[in-house]
Amino acid sequence: MPTTPPPCFLLVHGAWHRPACWKPLQDALAAEGLRSHTVALPSSGPQGTPAAGVYDDAEAISARLREIDGPVVVVGHSYGGIPVTEAAAAHPGVVHLVYLAAYMPAEGESLGGLHGREPSKPVDLDGVQPPIFEDPRTSLYTDVPDDLAERAVGELVEQSRRSFQEPVTRAAWRTVPAAYVICEGDQALQPAMQTKMSANAAHVERLGTGHSAFLSAPAELAALLGRIASRATAS
Repeated sequence: MPTTPPPCFLLVHGAWHRPACWKPLQDALAAEGLRSHTVALPSSGPQGTPAAGVYDDAEAISARLREIDGPVVVVGHSYGGIPVTEAAAAHPGVVHLVYLAAYMPAEGESLGGLHGREPSKPVDLDGVQPPIFEDPRTSLYTDVPDDLAERAVGELVEQSRRSFQEPVTRAAWRTVPAAYVICEGDQALQPAMQTKMSANAAHVERLGTGHSAFLSAPAELAALLGRIASRATAS
């Protein structure tokens, strides 16, 4: 009798990052016997004209999901939660969502809107935004080992302005079970805001890490994701 394979993970990076940021976590997942995939969001890095935004990122996620066989747990970090919210509901293979210190919008909400920064008049959405953090080492990687943090800061890229303003048109967490992982030492996305957004999730977990748990605590995060995936297939 055929059995359902264990779920794999699709790891969706945040703003100003690229898929390589997931490497320590992917290694830790592999050590747990868990498979993972990544996707490159077109809003991060060199942009065409007009700049890519949430819907382009959602399509990139959708295209990647179509390439993956079997059940998938989609993990969105930070900004990555927004295009995950837009894209994931359309794919029957997605069995669970994980919002890792991530934005978890409802329909009609954007990243800027969640921060109360809705523009009062039309704005030019083309173009890119360098990392907004005065000290990325502290904001993004406060508890990451120095050598790894230095490399991560050096790998940050520009991010399209459009991605911060486009609202989602659907909320995957309404139809796909979702867990929220609050990073309690986060200095980029405040834990209080994470807690507020986590009310949309069916289950909430906590890590005592900064914003980038995939770099500061990959083994702990891999074990947690494994437990979430086990619950997803058992339910």
